[in-house]
Amino acid sequence: MNVLKEFKEFAVKGNAVDMAVGIIIGAAFGKIVSSLVADVIMPPIGVLVGGVDFTDLAVKIKDASGDTPAVMLKYGNFLQTVVDFTIIAFAIFLLVKLINKLKKTEPEAPAPDLEPTREELLLTEIRDLLKERKP
Repeated sequence: MNVLKEFKEFAVKGNAVDMAVGIIIGAAFGKIVSSLVADVIMPPIGVLVGGVDFTDLAVKIKDASGDTPAVMLKYGNFLQTVVDFTIIAFAIFLLVKLINKLKKTEPEAPAPDLEPTREELLLTEIRDLLKERKP
């Protein structure tokens, strides 16, 4: 029973809930970016390189024999994943940059007065007088 209580406290904490929301939004964002890459960015790149679909790029390592399918090195999928990652990383960079810019536009608190107070001046004088008295 104690484990259930601990789990409830953990699950309801703000950090766990924030993390869950971030993961869900991140998954949705990943789908959006994957669609952007696959449906918007890669077709023009494919046209520029002669109609090549990157996901179909592969090298046959071993031919198929009987019931065994051919062994393929599918480097096109890897290239597609690298492009996806690069675009996602750049989009996140722009998002963080925007958030930092918005944080900087908030008014800053005024700098504290650096002049010593009357009490500090008096204490400084007392300290100096005590230093002079010591032999």
